Amino acid sequence: MKKTILLVHTGGTISMHVSEESGAVVPDSTNPLTKESKKLEKIAHIIELEAFNLPSPHITPQKMLELRDIILDTVDKNNIDGVVISHGTDTLEETAYFLELTTDLEIPIVLTGAMRSSNELGADGVYNLVEAVRVASSEDAKNKGVLVVMNDELHSSVNVTKTSTSSVATFQSPQYGPLGLVTKTMIHFHQAPLKREYVEVSNLDKKVALFKVYAGMDADLIRSAIDYQYDGVVLEGLGQGNIPPAVLPTIEELLKRQIPVVLVSRCFNGIAQGVYGYEGGGKMLEDMGVIFATGLSGQKARLKLLIGLNQVHKPIDVKKFFI
Repeated sequence: MKKTILLVHTGGTISMHVSEESGAVVPDSTNPLTKESKKLEKIAHIIELEAFNLPSPHITPQKMLELRDIILDTVDKNNIDGVVISHGTDTLEETAYFLELTTDLEIPIVLTGAMRSSNELGADGVYNLVEAVRVASSEDAKNKGVLVVMNDELHSSVNVTKTSTSSVATFQSPQYGPLGLVTKTMIHFHQAPLKREYVEVSNLDKKVALFKVYAGMDADLIRSAIDYQYDGVVLEGLGQGNIPPAVLPTIEELLKRQIPVVLVSRCFNGIAQGVYGYEGGGKMLEDMGVIFATGLSGQKARLKLLIGLNQVHKPIDVKKFFI
């Protein structure tokens, strides 16, 4: 018996084409993926929706929340066995992680995209979409968290990131590797997440800033988070979680104002932790009250803090939230 899959389109390269006049990749007025129903119906019964048709740099957390609500509403009203979302690749990992934290469904939620637009030689959009529908139809994909399927690989939304500007193999999970593979005949998982988190959110009133730390950084940019009334700050620190000493006074002021400061490493591999005891070192920051986010990228730590600060049940213990 065929599974029923909810297919939600949001835009991105997977729904774009190369203009013959300008040579630029541009959105189509009509999403070309909507013409692929016959291919997909061979795999599953498809309920198809277009949430929006946006390039992925136009996707905001508010749009992610809107997408979450569309999914929950449709699943609540229909007998849905899995969800597939077509999405632009620039922010795909962020939308995937947002959905990971704000949904608690047993059924698979799978995001996919394309690195080549619909009329380019070697276009990968339809291929990735077919694989995503296959994964969403698999019993083995249940309770694995929100997944990203691209280029014959299955990735966890928690670990996956875009690593190349143009390669079809752009999505990788540094340090952890993919959860599994999609072959011509099977969906093969060789590992699975140990745990999942769920946070109930209904709006996103709070604001969280993200800053990448660099050699010789001054405090003025971070100070702007206070001036513009941000509710939280995430720093992509150096190495195991260190910052230049010139930034320290502003970090202290943020903490005195009870604005949480979360620190991750700007490195792909390893985790941030309070090791070094010199001025600006991780141990000093930890003692001050800076919170270390283990194994998350800066963009995902920002989303996690944003979601935590906006949770329905307040107040949140930020330190426990990031353990």
